[in-house]
Amino acid sequence: MFPVQTPIMAKRVAVIGAGSSGLTSIKCCLDERLEPVCFESSDDIGGLWKFKEQPEADRCSIYRSVIVNTSKEMMCYSDFPMPDHFPNYVNNSTLLQYFRLYAGHFNLLKHIHFQTTVRSVRQRPDFSNSGQWEVVTVDRDGREETHDLFDGVLVCAGHYTQPIKPLSDFPGIDTFPGTIIHSWEYKDSDPYLGKRVVVIGIGNSGGDIAVELSRACEKTFLSTRKGAWVIGRVVDRGLPLDMMMMTRARDLFYWLLPRALLNLILERILNQRYDHKLYGLQPVHRILDQHIVINDDLPGRILLGDLAMKSNVQKFQGSTVFFDDGTVEEKIDAVILCTGYDYKFPFLPTSLSSGSDGDLKLYRRIFPPSLERPTLAILGLFQNNGPIMPAVELQARWASRVIAGLNHLPPAEKMVKSIEKDVQANLKSYPSPKLAALQVDHIPYIDSIAKEVGVRPNIAWLLLKDPAVGLRVFFGPCSPYQFRLNGPGHWSGARQAILTQWDRVAKPMKTRSIPEPSSFGLISWLGLSGGAALIFALLAMQFIPLFLNSD
Repeated sequence: MFPVQTPIMAKRVAVIGAGSSGLTSIKCCLDERLEPVCFESSDDIGGLWKFKEQPEADRCSIYRSVIVNTSKEMMCYSDFPMPDHFPNYVNNSTLLQYFRLYAGHFNLLKHIHFQTTVRSVRQRPDFSNSGQWEVVTVDRDGREETHDLFDGVLVCAGHYTQPIKPLSDFPGIDTFPGTIIHSWEYKDSDPYLGKRVVVIGIGNSGGDIAVELSRACEKTFLSTRKGAWVIGRVVDRGLPLDMMMMTRARDLFYWLLPRALLNLILERILNQRYDHKLYGLQPVHRILDQHIVINDDLPGRILLGDLAMKSNVQKFQGSTVFFDDGTVEEKIDAVILCTGYDYKFPFLPTSLSSGSDGDLKLYRRIFPPSLERPTLAILGLFQNNGPIMPAVELQARWASRVIAGLNHLPPAEKMVKSIEKDVQANLKSYPSPKLAALQVDHIPYIDSIAKEVGVRPNIAWLLLKDPAVGLRVFFGPCSPYQFRLNGPGHWSGARQAILTQWDRVAKPMKTRSIPEPSSFGLISWLGLSGGAALIFALLAMQFIPLFLNSD
């Protein structure tokens, strides 16, 4: 007789949200043999990228024409490249199609409970020993259900759900007779045809919306307090901005240069494209101090006169808007506030927040250090200068391993000091501590998370063992596939994905056959060289005697 072995039950993990962060979190849990249970309040996957005609309270909302600012090779999940025929910069519906392919390939949908809203996440009485959670949900019919036991919680609920409307900053706005909305409510330019509109705020959304309105409105005004550095998605030789700029070699070069000199160089490059002062874009900050606005058409619309840059709004007086520089615009029909978002997770324990503004102190922008057991992680709550999805995927890989007991966090005191150090480093550029805490530098950040997971590429080892890949990893784009070359979660297709990434860039643009230019062989080049030498000799014979006899 053999003793009967009791099977070990997989740890259950609650995943809140089925957007881009939630989907990869489900997959990462499965990779670590955890049992994910995903709660999604809407009826579909996609989160932010699921377009809806009407915005819904406490959910993300996008406008119809939104296009991503990061290219497909840089923003895809690390073990699932986007199809090669997809455009390099996808719109929201194409990105949603990619999510469906990803969810289908890894069989993720069966783990999602749709139209189920999380009402509360609470620690169980024995949390200090078990690290377990109780989750209360509400279904579409309003029925409440308590889920007694989860060994971990991954919060993937997004942070673009609470629009900031600073109406009190604009005296007299209550006298304005026109419409005032936040970009969260904006869908397209149809309601503004032939009107005069003021857009307040020059982030990526503000730039996009102002450009779109300028094609339909009588006149569009883009108001900004501080200005912005602007660059398009396309750079040298028509290649994607992030693939050319986000390389480990460039990052090292930037690190070695004095910051003041680097600011000067980069600002000069951008001003050679278009003079930011001439176009009314010149910001008060240096180029490396805050995020650059990515917009292909903004300078062109200014050049055509359909869009005018304005300083900060000083006050409203009926339909007349006064600006800080003393200029006035009359007969304004609408105002669109592109003034950003706040984040709020009302279902989490209030003990996780610090201060009246609901700030969350998070170690590496993931783990609350105040918890006795590290079994809750908040994913995607950061702002970076690169693609978000690969960074969130690495966060999910690390968090799932911590919940599974495969990785461990440092003591709480050390985590708190790390958080304070990161905030202090960003306060110069972002005076608000809550905003400063959100900022991360893309390549150093993802490398730091990858190191924790055990998947950071060893460049020296790669250059020795596999130079073809090593050279591409160091000098080429810092694409997500690099983090699947070795270690936990190794993907056998990672090497080939790196070697062929530029092929996938070219594929969607090869829509017209162009004959290759005829190539010259060695004999042809020698013939040309010989002919040139003969001509030179004849000319010499003609002119040298004249020169010698010129006196």
